[in-house]
Amino acid sequence: MDSQVCKKCQSPYGYFDGNIWTCPECFHEWSDQSTMVSETEVPQKFLDSNGNQLSDGDSVTTIKNLKAGKDTIKAGTKVKNIKLLEEPVNDHDISCKIAGFGHMYLKCSVVKKQN
Repeated sequence: MDSQVCKKCQSPYGYFDGNIWTCPECFHEWSDQSTMVSETEVPQKFLDSNGNQLSDGDSVTTIKNLKAGKDTIKAGTKVKNIKLLEEPVNDHDISCKIAGFGHMYLKCSVVKKQN
């Protein structure tokens, strides 16, 4: 454990003093627990091809042609009201309905979020 940046004044000289971190410039003290990711924070699991966070109900656009049986879903096809899957189906993270194709599963990596 070398040093940590102070959470209060951003000093790079925070040092470990027994069981707490201390800032020599503003005397702020914090524990290792505060540097860990909070349990209430949700990791960004569902990211589109541009790195944007996806949510249930979002609208997306396909970024490349996709094979759907004998048919092809063209790049630029708009998909409304997606549902994100907690348990992926064959590595597909999104459940949706596409006009003319019906129910489909898509991967986050082949869509981009619409604004």
